[in-house]
Amino acid sequence: MYPSRKSNRLKDYDYSRAGAYFLTICAKGRLELFSRIVVRETPCRSTVELTDIGKIIAAEIEKFSDAYDFVTVEHYVIMPNHVHMIVLINGGGRQNAAPTVPRMIKQWKRAVSLKVGYSIWQRSFYDHVVRNENDHREIMEYIENNPAKWDEDRYHP
Repeated sequence: MYPSRKSNRLKDYDYSRAGAYFLTICAKGRLELFSRIVVRETPCRSTVELTDIGKIIAAEIEKFSDAYDFVTVEHYVIMPNHVHMIVLINGGGRQNAAPTVPRMIKQWKRAVSLKVGYSIWQRSFYDHVVRNENDHREIMEYIENNPAKWDEDRYHP
């Protein structure tokens, strides 16, 4: 039996509300299954080289808009053992029919695992409700710069 885990979701927050959500989803055991970071001297920039599993993850991220009306993935990066993404739930449609962020991520993780052939995900995921434009800009920069800072990343083994 697993020990009970403290929920990292905001108490009483409606995760189907229109807005932007910064999400981090980790590989089970933080195994480096998704990509490798390639350091390039010219231009002085690190790039992400996807594994076959990483390519499946990218394809499933691209399907978000097809799977959910009024939902898009604005920006993402597939790191060696985790994925960062900003998911936008746009206003519109019947609000009571809007999917919640936890439900979308659960279904997305399941779709990826089915294509891979086994479960690759750590339980749960980290989320942060994007609060304003400054917050949004900082998160976009973090995602953009994450490959270059892989050696300093808290998820680096």
